[in-house]
Amino acid sequence: MGLCIGIDLGTSGCRVIAIDEHAEVVSTLTRPLPDSVSPAKGEQQQNPQDWWQAVTELLQETVAKIGNKPVDAIAVDGTSSTLLLTDHQGTPLTPALMYNDSRSRDNLKLLKQVAPEGSPVLIASSSLAKLLHLSSNLNTDSYYALHQADWIMGRLTGNYRLSDENNALKLGYDPISRQWPEWINTLNFDTDCLPEVHPCGTPVGKLSKDAAQATGLQSGVTVVAGTTDSNAACLATGANEIGDAVTSLGSTLVVKILSDKPVFDSRYGIYSHRLGDRWLVGGASNSGGAVLRHYFKPKQLPGLTDAMQVNQPTGLDYYPLVSAGERFPINDPDLAPRLSPRPESDSLFFQAILEGIAEVEKQGYSRLMELGAPKPKKVFSIGGGAVNEPWRQMRELRLGVSVIRAVQQEAAYGTALLALRKIRY
Repeated sequence: MGLCIGIDLGTSGCRVIAIDEHAEVVSTLTRPLPDSVSPAKGEQQQNPQDWWQAVTELLQETVAKIGNKPVDAIAVDGTSSTLLLTDHQGTPLTPALMYNDSRSRDNLKLLKQVAPEGSPVLIASSSLAKLLHLSSNLNTDSYYALHQADWIMGRLTGNYRLSDENNALKLGYDPISRQWPEWINTLNFDTDCLPEVHPCGTPVGKLSKDAAQATGLQSGVTVVAGTTDSNAACLATGANEIGDAVTSLGSTLVVKILSDKPVFDSRYGIYSHRLGDRWLVGGASNSGGAVLRHYFKPKQLPGLTDAMQVNQPTGLDYYPLVSAGERFPINDPDLAPRLSPRPESDSLFFQAILEGIAEVEKQGYSRLMELGAPKPKKVFSIGGGAVNEPWRQMRELRLGVSVIRAVQQEAAYGTALLALRKIRY
């Protein structure tokens, strides 16, 4: 069996990982992407051609690195809700509006009139809101709506009608019935622009001759439906059983858990990505590492971590936020940060903040369980905060289950696993 390749397109960079049949990493290469352009407040866009240039250059370098080893399959992940419109040959007609672009917010009123309550499209940055915005400014009715991963998959196969069930979620795709819903036909665009949606991890085509020439790979390599970057990072951890959970400890706190049934609740920003007959249910808090960076410099963190006393809680009941407003596990746009009283000791203050974030994590999983998700059996930690061993111990005590620092957390690795089809959804 040959190698399998995962391509990860993030906000600021592209990563390509090749793995062998035993899921061992053979090659890892990265390349930065040009910074997103901000035409105005709330607007973020990129040039899709920059993605393709990064992908082709990294694949060429990968081919040179792996030598004569054959490649069997390739898959792509991209940032959720990053969308562009193209003609039927895949040529971009618009810039790519990034996941955090909110210029489409004026379309929310219309979407709330037609989309069901709790639908993932009911946010200003959803793919569907972006489609309504972009299509209203086109001079043609003949176009395709493609996510970041969709467009790269099109460049690889020559077929620009492809998407996966995870990327298509915020475009309005119904992952429960596995089809586009009837209500989407009431919107003011031609639904022929919508892609053909395939389950994650399923073969959707072959590498075209043009793509083979551009990348150095052999034509005929199987192209597999990918996923979003955050889901790929979860898959990379090894989470694969109902009750396996993943906590991302980055600027914000994100919790996800594999469930046997979906959970959707727009009040808390909770939605579910389909993975075969299972679901990755998640929610994101405004608490997280950004609070630590607000109060401490990076060079302080190692010393403060060494001073932590896991078995001696501070007793300070903090709810760490940088500014007012929370979405999950509490939905309160006016929720004020609770970070007082502040002790004189920086080490105690630091520990109290980590205790507070750990409590938010616990409440997050409790909220998911309250709405129908399973109880965590074990929790994999990813993100910058995952390296903090005392914090891991503290969280393990609060959650009452094993908390494991993930060996792998690169999205490109999780996508390579989809290509390998070691994870069968």
